[in-house]
Amino acid sequence: MRRIILFVLVFQLVLLASICGQDNTIQKEKWHWGDPLKQDTGAGYVQVVKVDNVLYISGAVARDVTPEGITRVYQALERSLKSFGATFQNVVKENLYTTDMEAMKKYNDSRKVFYKGDFPAATWVQVARLFMHDARLEVELVAHLPH
Repeated sequence: MRRIILFVLVFQLVLLASICGQDNTIQKEKWHWGDPLKQDTGAGYVQVVKVDNVLYISGAVARDVTPEGITRVYQALERSLKSFGATFQNVVKENLYTTDMEAMKKYNDSRKVFYKGDFPAATWVQVARLFMHDARLEVELVAHLPH
């Protein structure tokens, strides 16, 4: 009986050591508006993080929810996508936050032109305010690159 208990304890220790010894790090590539640090250390974020073949793109913002403001946001997102050779056709998820949902719905055609009829899954939320106190629109994306 003692041998069985000793065997089980040794087996558990070996198993625990192998689990603790695993490398749980992931490979990340970053892009941040051409910044050599590839991140904003003040606010503590990066514009694009690539893990495997997935791009996680931080929100781009506009101070006004107008056709011009919406276009500027999507042009900034396009630049983020291009940093890893992607386009809006690689986008699979869009999260949009605005302080004025009615204006966003009214000017939605300014957004749709970037997708060229190939729309992603999307969530739109009206919020009281965004991180930048004078921002009225913020859009973040998830995109997949081909293998």
